Amino acid sequence: MSNFPGTSDELLCDVKEHVAYVTINREKRMNALGQAVREQFPQLMSALTDDPDVWALVIRGAGTRAFSTGNDLKEVDAAGQAGRGIPTPMTGAFRNIFESVLEVPKPTIASISGYVLAGGFELALACDLRIASDDSLFGMPEVKIGMGANFATVLLPRMIGRGAALELLYTGKRIDATRALELGLLNEVVAKDSLQEETERLVRSIVCNAPLTLRRYKEMTTKGWELPIASALRLNVGPNPYASQDRKEGVRAFLEKRPPQWTGK
Repeated sequence: MSNFPGTSDELLCDVKEHVAYVTINREKRMNALGQAVREQFPQLMSALTDDPDVWALVIRGAGTRAFSTGNDLKEVDAAGQAGRGIPTPMTGAFRNIFESVLEVPKPTIASISGYVLAGGFELALACDLRIASDDSLFGMPEVKIGMGANFATVLLPRMIGRGAALELLYTGKRIDATRALELGLLNEVVAKDSLQEETERLVRSIVCNAPLTLRRYKEMTTKGWELPIASALRLNVGPNPYASQDRKEGVRAFLEKRPPQWTGK
């Protein structure tokens, strides 16, 4: 495993051929997002953002039982029993885990199996693309335990519409992968035993392309999301692929009918 800032026994990262594979390694706790993981995740996202050898990220949970079930409620309960509170989202000393993923200026893919609940669902929402096994179950149960789903209340209505989002939030019900695909939450649903293979196929279909263009796409679509069209068209954020060496190489390779050799410059 690669030794990036933020990695630990509970948060693993390995880089292979320009893809960073980030794994929440708390299988016995259904990959719940304990305090240590929540503190480490933004550090790791920052390190992967700065690494020029990383062109895309895959985020997943260890094992097949759960992508993540969100906050570690045993930790939350222990804090309450000890008279300690928990930070209100977007406050406190540590950066919000979901925002840190959303703002990574490179393609991010959630590779999902099993339970995707609460903060685990929000972590999946923070990724650009979501591919899930056919046994996956999604839900926002915060309403049943008195939490707030801060990230989902903002992102979910923008992704699937206000009515569908509020139904999930108000009821706390779970939906299967087929329904999640119908709502537009997922890009693909695949057989459980082929999830790893299909995730690899998807990410390789991305990183074979020009890395500066990928970053440009990510930053333009993220930062221009709620802007008027005329303003978004003039954002000009992210690297400029038009002036890059990769643009010259891409055009030349196309004309010479050969695969391009990208350098990220």
